[in-house]
Amino acid sequence: MSRAVLSLGANLGDRARALRTAIEALGADGLVARSTLYETPPWGPVEQPPYLNAVVVVRGERDAAGWLARAQELEQAAGRTREVRWGARTLDVDVVTVTGDDGAPVLSDDPALTLPHPRAHERAFVLLPWLSLEPTAVLPGHGRVADLVAALPADDVAAVVRWEHLH
Repeated sequence: MSRAVLSLGANLGDRARALRTAIEALGADGLVARSTLYETPPWGPVEQPPYLNAVVVVRGERDAAGWLARAQELEQAAGRTREVRWGARTLDVDVVTVTGDDGAPVLSDDPALTLPHPRAHERAFVLLPWLSLEPTAVLPGHGRVADLVAALPADDVAAVVRWEHLH
């Protein structure tokens, strides 16, 4: 058994449907909690439309590689292609953290799956939804998620907007 925090994002097509479909599919994998959807500006150097993002917590029989494989299956089911790094996508699922049954974080410097996610600590679109689910969450090697959010530039935090409230 392991517990994973996954970050989901989409900015092509019916973004909300892509996220909700992936979250529903994770129900069979031990979905514990899901955040609301948040609209966020794109991250990285590529011009593209805004994203919808969410964070989920899952618990199941998978190890870290198994959660990565599941994330890639969800992306493929949503028609994800990988032409441009940090480019627009129908669905992006990142493994943020994995915790073993003993409560210890799984750490990895494997280029195929670095854990915890190497840029999660600087991404408001990951940290804010996660904080909304787990106010006491800790990102291994970086500290409390609440403290990480407090250390982000105010503009980055303000740009993460609860999406359901926009409609």
